Amino acid sequence: MSLSNSVGRALEISLRGADELLPQDEWVRKLQRSEATGTPLRIKLGLDPTAPDIHVGHTVVLNKMRQLQDLGHRVIFLIGDFTTTIGDPSGRNSTRPPLTREQIEANAQTYYKQASLVLDPEKTEIRYNSEWSDPLGARGMIQLAAKYTVARMMERDDFNKRFKAGQSISVHEFLYPLMQGYDSVALKSDLELGGTDQKFNLLVGRHLQQEYGQEPQCILTMPLLEGLDGVEKMSKSKNNYIGISEDANTMFAKVLSISDDLMWRWYTLLSFQSLEQIAALKAEVEGGRNPKDAKVALAKEITTRFHSAAAADAAEQDFINRSKGGVPDEIPEVSLSGAPLGIAQVLKQANLAPSTSEGNRLIDGGGVRVDSVVVSDKALKLPTGTYVVQVGRRKFARVTLS
Repeated sequence: MSLSNSVGRALEISLRGADELLPQDEWVRKLQRSEATGTPLRIKLGLDPTAPDIHVGHTVVLNKMRQLQDLGHRVIFLIGDFTTTIGDPSGRNSTRPPLTREQIEANAQTYYKQASLVLDPEKTEIRYNSEWSDPLGARGMIQLAAKYTVARMMERDDFNKRFKAGQSISVHEFLYPLMQGYDSVALKSDLELGGTDQKFNLLVGRHLQQEYGQEPQCILTMPLLEGLDGVEKMSKSKNNYIGISEDANTMFAKVLSISDDLMWRWYTLLSFQSLEQIAALKAEVEGGRNPKDAKVALAKEITTRFHSAAAADAAEQDFINRSKGGVPDEIPEVSLSGAPLGIAQVLKQANLAPSTSEGNRLIDGGGVRVDSVVVSDKALKLPTGTYVVQVGRRKFARVTLS
């Protein structure tokens, strides 16, 4: 298929870092129609306000939205204030408890403000799915449910696993993918974005659009970003995240803490540099340039996006100062009992590591210091006394053991 330069470029941007684009040929046809008619495509992203803060893992799909927005398409930032009352079962091995209306409204207030740090607010359509979900009513809900079968619903991986394991599945959980799919009908979306864990829900939207006589949307799934540990997906519960509302110094230092290998994946998914620029930088590193230079550039780009260039410069200088071995003037004071206490347990109880196993991993990596001395023995026990305990370059605690 011969593509115009603009359509070819749009397809390249769509595919950058993506996991799947389905069906790709339909997306190309939509892009060609948009070019021919001058009518922007409607691109939808829905987020449920289950927590008040967004971390940089959430911005993987927001970045893709911004890239498509810069091509001139209409992006719709959908806040799932109705679907949050159901609770998304995606990736769950148990029923997710729904939030109260008060919790949802409090979280929703901060969502778009944070998303606007990535999206262009002047060109973004903000919608709440309670607009059409609440008026649907019981009759409408029954009619909607009639458009999808239980057999197809049970093809969903997490439902299937829970059913086979004898774990409970509440009937209301079947409503979640139906209501998310109905959002696509209400918004007449041409493309819906989501993480790889949302693929089933996005396909339901495509099916329902056909049921309602609409042209079905294409779906674009983005990978789930690995967190600071490079293993688990970024998550607050895993304590491996960077919140986009964190202060600039913390944000900068956290980016610098990732591995060299993970850095290049972050470049692809989080940076706004072109793939050609990233490839050139990677070639320089492979040719002998210090990889820290590339990591500093990424840290400054991300910090600038959520703060400012001046804040990023100041964060870099703060990091340099701390790297010289200085202990911050103000660090948490922690009192622990039970001395002598194992070092991994100290790290956990002082909130310097989420678990003793993670504490031992940090020790193995040479990332733990006690009074400026690197800890190499995981069997170390600290007796009664006061110690400055450090993890990495930025986590400190003054620990008093009794």
